[in-house]
Amino acid sequence: MADAELAHPAYGVARRVTPFASVVLCDNPGMMTLDGTNTWILRAPGHPSAVVVDPGPKKERKHLRAVLDEAGEVELTLFTHRHDDHVGSLKRFRKMTGAPTRAYSTEFSTGASRLQDREVIEAAGLTITVVHTPGHTYDSTSLLVEWDGQRAILTGDTVLGSGTTVLDPQDGSLGDYFHSLNRLIVDASDVPMLPGHGPDHPELGPIARFYKQHREVRLQQIRDALVELGKTPHEAKPMKVVRSVYSDVDEKLWPAAKMSVKTQLEYLRTL
Repeated sequence: MADAELAHPAYGVARRVTPFASVVLCDNPGMMTLDGTNTWILRAPGHPSAVVVDPGPKKERKHLRAVLDEAGEVELTLFTHRHDDHVGSLKRFRKMTGAPTRAYSTEFSTGASRLQDREVIEAAGLTITVVHTPGHTYDSTSLLVEWDGQRAILTGDTVLGSGTTVLDPQDGSLGDYFHSLNRLIVDASDVPMLPGHGPDHPELGPIARFYKQHREVRLQQIRDALVELGKTPHEAKPMKVVRSVYSDVDEKLWPAAKMSVKTQLEYLRTL
């Protein structure tokens, strides 16, 4: 049974956040994972089965056992996006539960079709609406959960509980990210936020607005750095921009900053 008295971070045990959502924090802290990856367990009170979201990294067997101790019967596993700390355990968890897995990408959808934007899923006594929120990655997806007039939104890595989100240059996009933040602000501003990393928050709106403002400030800083460097967005080297814009940030975080700078330079090239 999940413990509502626990506070984040609490490793290896289930912590109840809402009447229908509990979280087990994986003990995989790091530069990109903050305190670790949050695995969310969703079920209406008293319902015999659960939906599990982002069961976690590949080799964290102890974590998966803690998740199953809380979830019991799993009828569906959902993924918010493709990064390994969220999808790495897919095969093992599917073997343990037999439950179908679904994500916005077909690659991580087994035994069922991939998620569709605005799709409504009825599972574990809950209504779950799929909200495609690309930007961090192209397949990033948020999940709006409703039960008995109450709502909460799982934001994956689109909006974190602390710090800021890195935009993956492989398939992330700043234009998409601005659109996703605007959509979340409009659709779920007053809804409790259940992130993929970091602590939950009672309302998404203030956090999402801060994220949008932060991105706008960083974008202007990059514009200013390009003027100083005498380079266009097409000519600039991302690490030179990082050294200028992120000079006040620990150099250990520069590789992550470089990823976001790449996506912001790509955005400026399209203007």
